[in-house]
Amino acid sequence: MRTQRQVVDYSLQKRAVLRELLAGRVGTYDVCDASPYLKNAARFHGEPTDRRCPICRSENLTLVHYIYGDELKQSAGQARTLTELPVLAMTLREFQVFVVEVCLGCDWNHLVEQYLLGRDGLAGDNDGAGEQDVAAEGAGRRRREAQR
Repeated sequence: MRTQRQVVDYSLQKRAVLRELLAGRVGTYDVCDASPYLKNAARFHGEPTDRRCPICRSENLTLVHYIYGDELKQSAGQARTLTELPVLAMTLREFQVFVVEVCLGCDWNHLVEQYLLGRDGLAGDNDGAGEQDVAAEGAGRRRREAQR
């Protein structure tokens, strides 16, 4: 995606959680705790992957994309399909995407990454900043003409 920026990858944190689980310092119930809302979002808005669940190894993981941002208003916090994100990125200035992987079999879930999307990431698009500069320049010119 062209406007994706400020990407934060949580793969090291995921490896640490799995290492703690294998060492016995964390129980399966502590890491396999997907809420019913997250599981429903995975079923209806999720993107299936080819990767197996690291816990049960019987199901493939599903990625769920949650969006947050001031311009979203009531839509903030909703799960969206991957195909909806480019459309939103072209219509909104900036919003944040959180990607969560979910196993529908054993309820494993983990934040995979987060990033920003939106028109602010497009090169050369100031979203009206040029118009503001022209308006300020015009106001300054009118003041100088009024002083003459």
